[in-house]
Amino acid sequence: MKGSEKLASCDAYFETIQSKKKLPPSLQESLTSAFASIPVSSFPQVPGGKVIEIEGDDSVADAVKVLSEHNIMSAPVRNPDAKTSTNWRDRYLGIVDYSAIILWVLESAELAAVALLAGSASAAGVGAGAVGALGALVLGVTGPAAVAGLTIAAVGAAVAGGVAAEKGAGRDSSTAADNLGQDFYRVILQEEPFKSTSVKSIIKSYRWAPFIPVAEDSSMLSVLLLLSKYRLRSVPIIESGKPNIKNFITQFAVIQGLESCRGRDWFDCISEIAISELGLPFMSPDEVVSVRSDELILEAFKRMRDNQIGGVPVVAGSKKKIVGNISIRDIRHLLLKPQLFTNFRHLTVMDFMSTIISTTQEPGKVIPPITCKPDSTLGSVIRSLASKSVHRIYMVSDEEEVVGLITLRDVISCFIHEPPNYFDDYLGFSVKEMLGQ
Repeated sequence: MKGSEKLASCDAYFETIQSKKKLPPSLQESLTSAFASIPVSSFPQVPGGKVIEIEGDDSVADAVKVLSEHNIMSAPVRNPDAKTSTNWRDRYLGIVDYSAIILWVLESAELAAVALLAGSASAAGVGAGAVGALGALVLGVTGPAAVAGLTIAAVGAAVAGGVAAEKGAGRDSSTAADNLGQDFYRVILQEEPFKSTSVKSIIKSYRWAPFIPVAEDSSMLSVLLLLSKYRLRSVPIIESGKPNIKNFITQFAVIQGLESCRGRDWFDCISEIAISELGLPFMSPDEVVSVRSDELILEAFKRMRDNQIGGVPVVAGSKKKIVGNISIRDIRHLLLKPQLFTNFRHLTVMDFMSTIISTTQEPGKVIPPITCKPDSTLGSVIRSLASKSVHRIYMVSDEEEVVGLITLRDVISCFIHEPPNYFDDYLGFSVKEMLGQ
């Protein structure tokens, strides 16, 4: 989608919301004015007070270690060729996401299997040529055809090198991928091409949202508009006059902040309104992307990637009764649980959910999805999102059929509107530039 089309889509979304909201104009104006007067610097710092960053030259393995050690799902990536630059546009390449790394690994799994079974990447013929081919893969040439082409080349090289008979590299690539199992960590951390593939080589392909920082002296209204109308999941905060990232404000952090405002007149006034009176959900039942419980889990994650969404409801039966929820964050379990990765090509959504159930739940019982009804209040929705640490809540009928979806973006949008000319005066250049990439 071109930059102009992205902006038009953002405009259409926000216009729809504003037309459905039924807040008194005076209250909406007061809220917008209040958010416009609050500086970004007043927002709480990230846990630990320091934003964790990753160097673009770091390997995928190093990035996995950093994200895991700090228990974070994403981090900004520094441009190794612009370390001394005072311009953030040059200083940072974007944001790398843990889920994006795993998606890349899954798409490369068959190649990894050949490298594993051949004993090493070089033995399988996965040398500079294949690393170059993998670079093409992660920079946009994705899909089964690309993976199959790489696999055939690697297997052919392995057979020619005489290692197939000894190591089993001659087996079909699907079987090889299924047998990665507990050797996965050895492959990604120690073997090529994973060992030498840099973060900067995959960030362009798997970046779902543009990288648009704002300065500390900007207003919270700008941040809220970026997180709602312009669909960013997080907004980096840079030091005034410097290119360094000082803070990171996410959609979820804003929801937590709103929940902490409970008891204040302006919040209670809005939170007591039924979500149906606010026009929620903004998404119609036909627009909700879902996955059946008997479909493959890999299909669920691909559907999220293709639609650039963070989760899908799991439905069953002819009436599409909701039985669960799969988040893009759940993909990390394919790394954390070897038994899942071993069988990921054949694992159904229900099998996946049954495997990752919380230890606080009854054995074999899937964690129920977070839902609401049309008469639920906005305050109850915010409480559920904040307390359950989820990013979406599904509206269901009395028969538990999914009839709508409410996201963090939707909730934030309920509290603000965009003043005339605000885009051009405060956000225009950066947003147009980054959305046009």
